[in-house]
Amino acid sequence: MADEKRPYRMKRRAELEALTRRRITESAVELHETLGPARTSVTALAEHAGVRRSTVYRHFPDEAALFAACTAHWMAANPLPDIGRWAEIEDPGERLGSALRDLYAFYRRTRGMMDNLLRDEATMPIIRERFDGYRDYLAAARDTLMIGRRTRGRARTSVRAAIGHALAFPTWRSLAMDQDLGDREAAELMCRLVAAAAAGGRGGA
Repeated sequence: MADEKRPYRMKRRAELEALTRRRITESAVELHETLGPARTSVTALAEHAGVRRSTVYRHFPDEAALFAACTAHWMAANPLPDIGRWAEIEDPGERLGSALRDLYAFYRRTRGMMDNLLRDEATMPIIRERFDGYRDYLAAARDTLMIGRRTRGRARTSVRAAIGHALAFPTWRSLAMDQDLGDREAAELMCRLVAAAAAGGRGGA
């Protein structure tokens, strides 16, 4: 009889371990969003998750393992806007407007986490490493938003810089949080900036 119950007990134990790991991950995400990674100690994480420090270390033996789990969990709940959808829009101006509206809505939903990550990356190399994927995303978005623009030379460089500036989280934060613009207003303002940069070149927009 004992042997018959063993598979059940092993399965139940594995389920409980998975639930504990998820609780720790969710707690870490919440603390990173409210306090920031640099201010989230293992002790604070353990208390928030309702487990011992040793339990945290058993599931996540190092910082890299914890951040990998946090990143995967947070990104699953907060996917970046789809660049491929923007690429389907033929007109460069319309494409830019659509991209900025999508991205600014994403920034508004995730501003707590983004603020803390940008603040703490100066002191935590692992955050800089994790941000490499986000920066690659912005570079790919900028390249997509440059498609079909007929500018040349310095004007093209200016347009590229203006688009890169428009895509950046600090730009949205300044316009939406500091200057109190709505996301659509902020997007329209950045579209006008890019159009002005394009108009400075002989090739037009």
